[in-house]
Amino acid sequence: MTAFAATLDRLFLDPNLASDALWRVGGAGAGVAVRVIRKSPDRIVGFGDSRAVMPSVLIDVRTAEVAEPAMGDTIEIAGGVFDIIAEPTADTLRLVWTCEASLRP
Repeated sequence: MTAFAATLDRLFLDPNLASDALWRVGGAGAGVAVRVIRKSPDRIVGFGDSRAVMPSVLIDVRTAEVAEPAMGDTIEIAGGVFDIIAEPTADTLRLVWTCEASLRP
């Protein structure tokens, strides 16, 4: 295990940063218990000559816990269900997947 992976594991275990969640492949089944870090950055979206600030939801999960996340998977965090709405991206070291998500109504 590298120093980066060990430090990352500590971050995902920190109750102030990460949460317990259930990952469901294709949105079905009992799910797999994982730790996730949820981020909600604002995104600037252009509309012609105008720009709008739109909220977004990004969820980080370790590649050690979810090998191949995909659009259509779901994540349940504290009773809320999030759909993965874009192709997940991995960091440079392939330790973390970042998944764009949308909260189900």
